[in-house]
Amino acid sequence: MSSSKGMDEILRNWEFDPQTLSVRLVKGDDGRDVIQMRVDLGVLQMETKGRPDGQKVNGFATFLDQALSLEERDPDLVMDEDQRFEADREFVQFYHRRISWLRLEHYHRAVEDADHTLYLMDFCRDHSPDEEWTMSHEQYRPFVLFHRTQADALASLDESEPESAITKINEGLDQMKDVFSEHEAEDEFDDDEMVQQLRALRDNLRKQHSIGPTLQERLAEAVKTEQFELAAMLRDELARRHEN
Repeated sequence: MSSSKGMDEILRNWEFDPQTLSVRLVKGDDGRDVIQMRVDLGVLQMETKGRPDGQKVNGFATFLDQALSLEERDPDLVMDEDQRFEADREFVQFYHRRISWLRLEHYHRAVEDADHTLYLMDFCRDHSPDEEWTMSHEQYRPFVLFHRTQADALASLDESEPESAITKINEGLDQMKDVFSEHEAEDEFDDDEMVQQLRALRDNLRKQHSIGPTLQERLAEAVKTEQFELAAMLRDELARRHEN
């Protein structure tokens, strides 16, 4: 992107579409890659590495890095107002970059940013000063897991591994179900729109690639029905696959 271009020219040449997430990967003035997202009132620009705003937090690459350092020194830390403010900023920034990576089909990068958010959620949950602030973030954990599962499965599909993609979806659904159970919302799990979307993706993959029960699914069924000899054989097969 040339430094001679003002914001007016960028906005004229990149019309905002409220029905579509408009994202592009462009070169900054120094040749580095940056992500731009067209929003209603302008353009958001994000770095592709480190914190999306390109800033350090008290010398650390991200607030999460600082938080983990603080936790190591003081396991009983209770977050103060400034720390909560920085955590909230980082949640928003990584959300925007995560959905941008998904739109750009850079799925491994979307997984990385989802993991960052989940680790930050863990820290905030463990060091929050009150339950209300904790839940203001925990309520979005299934949503982040949904994005992570989508990205992880689509990355496997890009690598021509549809069976692995189905396994990734199953693992993600299990993680989401654990969150629902933790908050005593098991009855809502099957009707959740994100759960239904992941199951639909899994069913479509089975049909498109003629995939029956995966090795992981067969192992789970063998354990459930107490077919322990079969379960041992399936575990051995899984171990061999991982070695390869």
